[in-house]
Amino acid sequence: MSFTSILYFTAVIGLGISFYKDREKTKIALKKSWKSFENILPQFLSILLIIGLALSYLSPENISSLIGSSSGWYGTITAALLGSVTLIPGFIAFPLASALLKNGAGYMQIAAFVSTLMMVGIVTVPMEIKIFGKKATLIRNISAFAFSIIVAIVIGAIL
Repeated sequence: MSFTSILYFTAVIGLGISFYKDREKTKIALKKSWKSFENILPQFLSILLIIGLALSYLSPENISSLIGSSSGWYGTITAALLGSVTLIPGFIAFPLASALLKNGAGYMQIAAFVSTLMMVGIVTVPMEIKIFGKKATLIRNISAFAFSIIVAIVIGAIL
């Protein structure tokens, strides 16, 4: 039995227990979860479309040469810069990272991409400056970028 099967089985059992304890609350929770699913679905489908198009244009050889294990520091910095200027949510970033790994990207490069994607916000800098000030924004983004490179180095050493 796979881990995914265990998670689905556990979810179904939990839903059954919830339904047994309080049918009305369970129905309300299911309606809320369906609404959340409907809200996320357009974003998710658009990102899947973008990933599919990108992977159809970029061959595994291209991905490997740009951000593969053999691309070294050039690939790591490229991936970190791409992650810094990209604004996508985490629930999209991790499937994207998996697809890139399966198509030839290196672990160190993907670690740099995902960590900068989550922590560095070049796109959001103007808003951040208005809220936190220029100095705090620069310190936060530079520190996050540096930490992302450290994470990539550690991942590269481990894997």
